[in-house]
Amino acid sequence: MKKKLIAVLLAAVTVMCVFASCSGGSDGGTVTLYVYNWGEYISDGSEDSLDVNKAFEDYCNDSDEIMALTGGKKVKVNYSTYASNEDLYAKLESKTVSYDVVVPSDYMIARLAKEGLIRRIDTSKIENYVNIDDKFKNLYFDVNNEYCVPYTYGTVGIIYNTKGVSEKDVEDKSWALMWNEKYEGNILQFNNPRDAFATAQFYQGSSVNAEDEKSWTDAQELLKKQKSIVQGYVMDEVFNKMKSGSALIAPYYAGDFLTMYEDNEDLAFYYPKEGTNVFVDAMCVPANAKSPDLALEYINFMLSEEIAIANAEAICYASPNKLVFENEDYQADMAEIHEDVMEILYGYNDENMEYFHDLPDETRNRMNDLWEELKIDSGKGVAVYIICGVIVAIAAAIIVIAVVRKKKKALSY
Repeated sequence: MKKKLIAVLLAAVTVMCVFASCSGGSDGGTVTLYVYNWGEYISDGSEDSLDVNKAFEDYCNDSDEIMALTGGKKVKVNYSTYASNEDLYAKLESKTVSYDVVVPSDYMIARLAKEGLIRRIDTSKIENYVNIDDKFKNLYFDVNNEYCVPYTYGTVGIIYNTKGVSEKDVEDKSWALMWNEKYEGNILQFNNPRDAFATAQFYQGSSVNAEDEKSWTDAQELLKKQKSIVQGYVMDEVFNKMKSGSALIAPYYAGDFLTMYEDNEDLAFYYPKEGTNVFVDAMCVPANAKSPDLALEYINFMLSEEIAIANAEAICYASPNKLVFENEDYQADMAEIHEDVMEILYGYNDENMEYFHDLPDETRNRMNDLWEELKIDSGKGVAVYIICGVIVAIAAAIIVIAVVRKKKKALSY
């Protein structure tokens, strides 16, 4: 989960494009493969990287086998992005648009499969499936390896600025740093309920998949105590704040830490001793896909060595593909970003990690209610709303006065 999120404007443009073009898989001269993925989650040709989607198009259009599959039509990839698993779910559940390949996270894969929104995949038709490490097969969300093919995975840790955070305060590698009042106004927190509650649940020693109400209310109390020292609740904003030094502490994904570190070498990272979240994002084929066979060709292509390495280097997340993490050139390239990169991405303790599971509806609704209460329930929160209200009122008054003056001026002529 746990991913780089796209800007709201880009998402809006994407929605418009998808609704305009997702009515079918072919326009007569081409066959279009619709791919829906997280933002900034592929090697796209920027900064001299390989343009993976263009490479797939070229590969297909040079392949007699795939040309036979498409009836001689050229292949084109229509690639769009989403900001969260919930956004993806809403699109698939609405059934108003059609995609051929999507990349949800573990708990969402379980939900989509349960609701019949993704189709079974015959991995025997995916030649490169053998490249996936066995530790990423038969996982809880796809125990029979029949709904998804792992794309990437990641873990959550704490990022901190070594110039502003005392070495003594991080030596025990605890979630406690997120509640240290010494750093009031310099701590960031996730701006989504699942990840934010998880920081508190790991800190208090409870499961992130707990169904008892007390686990969630206790976690909310911890987040309420933290709120007075939090600078803000963020997602994408964490990059600029941590890179610029305007914030000193933040929980975020290991792969994204490496991206931040490239711009600010004062940043450091650790996995909290109490435990943390690990997630897998995997490629799936929606139930209403227009080109399911071509989708399998795309998935197979993404598992080939050159393409998988290009993606892993571009997004800086860990890869479940053996051809990636065993590749010496990949290891050397990544080491140029950070000397401990392989330890950060691949050296975590499995026994100290927990996956998010798809919560029962009642628990999920309770979590969302507690989150809403948290966001508005505090003097700080109320003050913000009051200030905003005053500003709006003043702005409205100024506009009214300006309009009246303009009218009076016009009448004076």
